[in-house]
Amino acid sequence: MEKFTIHVFSDSFGESGEQVSKCALSQFGFGEYDIIRHSHINSLEKLNQELKIIDGAENILIVHTMINLDHVEVLSSFCKERNFRNIDLLNPLVSAIESFTKRSPRRESGIYKKLDEKYFRRIEAIEFAVKYDDGKDARGIYEADLILLGISRTSKTPLSIYLGNKKHIKVINIPLVPEMEIPKDIFKVPKKKIIGLTNSIEVLNKIREERLKTIGFKEGSAYSSMGRIIEEMDYAENIMKRIGCPVVDVSQKAIEETSEIIINIMKENGFKIIY
Repeated sequence: MEKFTIHVFSDSFGESGEQVSKCALSQFGFGEYDIIRHSHINSLEKLNQELKIIDGAENILIVHTMINLDHVEVLSSFCKERNFRNIDLLNPLVSAIESFTKRSPRRESGIYKKLDEKYFRRIEAIEFAVKYDDGKDARGIYEADLILLGISRTSKTPLSIYLGNKKHIKVINIPLVPEMEIPKDIFKVPKKKIIGLTNSIEVLNKIREERLKTIGFKEGSAYSSMGRIIEEMDYAENIMKRIGCPVVDVSQKAIEETSEIIINIMKENGFKIIY
């Protein structure tokens, strides 16, 4: 067979139509063919412009993944008048799902791409939280959407991961320890990016005692003593006052609840949450 061309019409990038076409072509071993994408067809004007390009062409096959039924009808009529073979890769499946689930499709173009972008934003935020967890690299404060400060056992890490996973927020958390100097750059970033975390003395004492048991230490360590906890809390309170950042008490709160409080603070400070 002489060389032929597959024209892929799409309201997005046309990647799906091209890949399915290549998958089908692989079953025949054709070597002489071209695939041309006609992408981002989001108006009848754009569709008609692309149709003019193929008007009068020979040895072509039309494949499309357009969800707008008005556009599908125009393309179908165009192909019928010129005796072009036209394959709808998307709508038969959409109709089958609609019939099976008894739910109506949104008929919005580019949704899959939006979901794809959402997935990568989530992964990027999770990886960021892991990379900059517990002050591993203070340089992350400039890239972060949010900086969490707090002493040990104030839910810094769980909140960082949760906010990255559920809200796609890039979070770095910095531990506040009297013996460790806080990164000087923390005073250079906008304070609206910073939120302090605190907990009650009693809760911290209980959590730290349990933590010591799980790692095999005996009770009575300085780490869990009331005196040490009070010292750390006083130090952290002083740092947060110097910065002028809001402080959230995580005691008796689930991660989800604390997360919502943090998000509301970020929104009040002008941060746009996209997820």
